[in-house]
Amino acid sequence: MNLRESGEMYLETILILSEKGKPVHSIDVAKYMNFSKPSVSRAIGILRDAGYVTVDDQGHLQLTPSGADIAEKIYERHTILTDFLVQMGVDRVTAVDDACKIEHDISDSSFEAIKKRTRELKRQ
Repeated sequence: MNLRESGEMYLETILILSEKGKPVHSIDVAKYMNFSKPSVSRAIGILRDAGYVTVDDQGHLQLTPSGADIAEKIYERHTILTDFLVQMGVDRVTAVDDACKIEHDISDSSFEAIKKRTRELKRQ
């Protein structure tokens, strides 16, 4: 299944929130993304049905292995692209916002080139 940008954003958000060490609920995702609870519940249902997220009896959200793979890929892209843009002189707030837009559409080859260049710049 090919996820749309919104699905990738939900998975990335669940990853980010889960790294804080507390159980993640739909309401946490709604607050983080500034979306309505019904919108998040609908999206979580779609992601669950597609096999990217599980929801236990207490409403805890967890990424499945395939969901985690996608979330980690998107999050890596977000952090690397943000760093790259900051290194190019973009202010951090704008860099974060732009990275969020680019991370879903950039090709693997372009991303790998940026990733390589970002690492080179950090060593200088």
